[in-house]
Amino acid sequence: MIAVQDLTKQYAGRMAVNHISFHVEPGEIVGFLGPNGAGKSTTMRMLSGYMPPSSGYAAVNGHDVFRESLKVRQSVGYMPEMAPLYLEMRVKEYLKFRAELKGLRSRDMRRRVGEVMEQCSVTDVRRRLIGNLSKGYRQRVALADALLNQPPLLILDEPTNGLDPVQIRQVRELLRGLRPAHTILLSTHILQEVEQTCDRVIMIHRGRILANDTPVNLTRKLRALTQVFVEISGKGDVAAQLETLLGVRKVNEELREGDWVRYALRVEPGNDVREEIMKLADSQTWKVRELHRQLPSLEDVFVELAASEP
Repeated sequence: MIAVQDLTKQYAGRMAVNHISFHVEPGEIVGFLGPNGAGKSTTMRMLSGYMPPSSGYAAVNGHDVFRESLKVRQSVGYMPEMAPLYLEMRVKEYLKFRAELKGLRSRDMRRRVGEVMEQCSVTDVRRRLIGNLSKGYRQRVALADALLNQPPLLILDEPTNGLDPVQIRQVRELLRGLRPAHTILLSTHILQEVEQTCDRVIMIHRGRILANDTPVNLTRKLRALTQVFVEISGKGDVAAQLETLLGVRKVNEELREGDWVRYALRVEPGNDVREEIMKLADSQTWKVRELHRQLPSLEDVFVELAASEP
């Protein structure tokens, strides 16, 4: 669906996108993850035909973004972060106008406008002026616009920006329901968004791709230390004895409640010391009422990868 090879975008004195390469398969939901200014929006504008690349190759649905820009736009439903809605128009009026611009006519236009309003939960505000809607409803109207011509690819730039927690959950469910009819490239700087929505994540920082894998695989490959939490009631220097276990780098006391102490153990990658903790506790006649391992999050992955960049 998307093929990118050595794509670049250079502004005066600054390389916004620096020779990136990646592929997106049909039916995938791929998270394009990075901090503000990383190059996410610039890449999406190039892929959607709104901005020419400086160099490199990119194709969408088999069409070259350089030479077949019109066909690329016909294949893409693009929702920018700040969607340029006509605030003086009513919701249904605006969507009809946008449908006509996209080549829909008469019965097909009315049917699709009704379908996308229902799909994006804006039917109840269809007669209201867009300028009087909340940010959440405006985001939904912009998403309905992107879906009008049933494009095979949706490129969504920060689609949940400004939404409340309930609206964010609704958008997540909507995006998951769009598969397999649509491939989705989803830009965000919210790591939890990617973990809960996307099949794969592409991490970008300073215009370069840091990682391209599933969220699960990225956390498994992380070099950072894993944490193990244990709550123990026992005599002696418990922390010192826990630090003697193979693979344990550091033990911190986190919480003390009477005789019970909660410890956080920093453990080297590939080591699961939970069984050894239980053996040690049994030999020392300690009582244990909590023991669990906390794997790295996508936030840990991104922070470590970004820190390793020159």
